[in-house]
Amino acid sequence: MYRKFIAICLSVLLAAAILIVMVVRVWDDLANALAYVQPLFLIPACFICLFAWGVRGSRYQAILTRMQVRISFIFGVACIFISQTVNLIVPARLGDLIRVVLLKHDYDATISQGLSSIVVERVFDIISVAILGLCAVVFVLNVPPWIRMLLIIPLVLGGIFFLVLLLTGTVRTRNKYIQYILTMLDEMRKASLTPRSALILGATSILIWILDTLICYLVAVMFRQEIPFEVVLLAVVAGNLVKAVPLTPGGVGTYEFALAVIFELAGTAPAVSTLIAVIDHLIKNGITLIGGALSILYLGDWVIPELSASIKKRLRDE
Repeated sequence: MYRKFIAICLSVLLAAAILIVMVVRVWDDLANALAYVQPLFLIPACFICLFAWGVRGSRYQAILTRMQVRISFIFGVACIFISQTVNLIVPARLGDLIRVVLLKHDYDATISQGLSSIVVERVFDIISVAILGLCAVVFVLNVPPWIRMLLIIPLVLGGIFFLVLLLTGTVRTRNKYIQYILTMLDEMRKASLTPRSALILGATSILIWILDTLICYLVAVMFRQEIPFEVVLLAVVAGNLVKAVPLTPGGVGTYEFALAVIFELAGTAPAVSTLIAVIDHLIKNGITLIGGALSILYLGDWVIPELSASIKKRLRDE
């Protein structure tokens, strides 16, 4: 328990250290960068962020429907809001596992269905982000080789994932542990490998990340920066792929660093690059926290003690 508590403290300190270093590095130029801000662009950015959450909820509803768990649209949005809010507090994406608790309580879903739905969502997210990144690379000159590698690796892993789903469709066993894994794989197969489900999940995933990029683009416009959309797309893609490695809660610090690096490589001033990255993530995390709080109120007062008990158990057992 104490080791997990120390791990949480270290991850929070790492996030804070990255942000502090980024801000201190450009401290003398921040005033000049802020002088050109047009804050009205924050309004459409926030509305787009809310719409993107709605698309996420709809996608999650579609995933679970294929697993014979029929949730409401509002519950789907609330479920994701709460899990992502917890991810901002604890590291290692433990918040994702909260969905298993929520689904079991309100819809009597099995643990395997909850876990399988999370895996399918994450796989489509990572593959969609990588595909969009490769599309952006075509239009962005002088892209460092490490960025191309960062985009290719998720596609290779995604291909392996779908290949495993295809090859295990006829496997049978009497071992209860292996059978549990095969049950999860079967649930993932039903949710993602039919032409209709693959099209729906693929299209909604692409839309989600285009909307995510549009938020960042509006933040750049807010600073009167004419950064090409494909550069912003590449920056957001790199930020989210880096954020997928759970070094800090919610990817705070690592996400901003990745965005700022891409913007600087594209010729944007360091101070402006830092501010765009920080404000973009602040908008998204702020909407997440507000949505998470409202979602807890919507689902009922049972949620907080249940979440607290679940988090403590995960920290104690892992």
